[in-house]
Amino acid sequence: MQIGIIGTGRIGSTLARHCVAAGHTVAVSHSHGPETLRDLVAELGPSARATTPTEAARFGVVVIVAIPFGAYRDLPTEGLESKVVIDTTNYYPDRDGHFPDLDSDRTTSSELIQAHLRDARVVKAFNTIYWNHLRDLARPNGDPARLGVPISGDDPGAKQVVSTLVDEIGFDAVDAGTLAEGGRKHQPGTPVYATDLHTNQVYAQLT
Repeated sequence: MQIGIIGTGRIGSTLARHCVAAGHTVAVSHSHGPETLRDLVAELGPSARATTPTEAARFGVVVIVAIPFGAYRDLPTEGLESKVVIDTTNYYPDRDGHFPDLDSDRTTSSELIQAHLRDARVVKAFNTIYWNHLRDLARPNGDPARLGVPISGDDPGAKQVVSTLVDEIGFDAVDAGTLAEGGRKHQPGTPVYATDLHTNQVYAQLT
């Protein structure tokens, strides 16, 4: 599967490595231009290419967004029609600036991204796990020590695609519900955020 990745910080580059190891091809991008990604692409090998964010959006059947939330309005909107977009972001007011609708809990960060990417199918995932745990704690399917990764989204088919990808890279997806309901269950400050919980423990916290 072709996967576009917008943002190559610790989460984005870690997911790129996992995706390549799982047999996918990736187009990695960030705001500084493809020429600055030569070392990452060389490490990832022939299944990776460096692109612009716009090209990554067009390339991917699935597109992973791994940028600071405050920059979400810079995400390309073309080329994402009907595509699955994985939102890994978190809202941190000290870093992102204050968003009144989020501060008052009128909406969630993923709903704002969905509104910006109107024709995409946004699924929130990978936002609760430390990047180095994402790198190091993958386990094979059926391993009782597998960690659960909460996901939320409004499109059941999109969530199934993301669940399969989560499984392929060594974790269990746990459906938290819609972007509105589920997104609130695994944002910063919730019991599943920044914790290493086994799958059954994540289920227990989300139900």
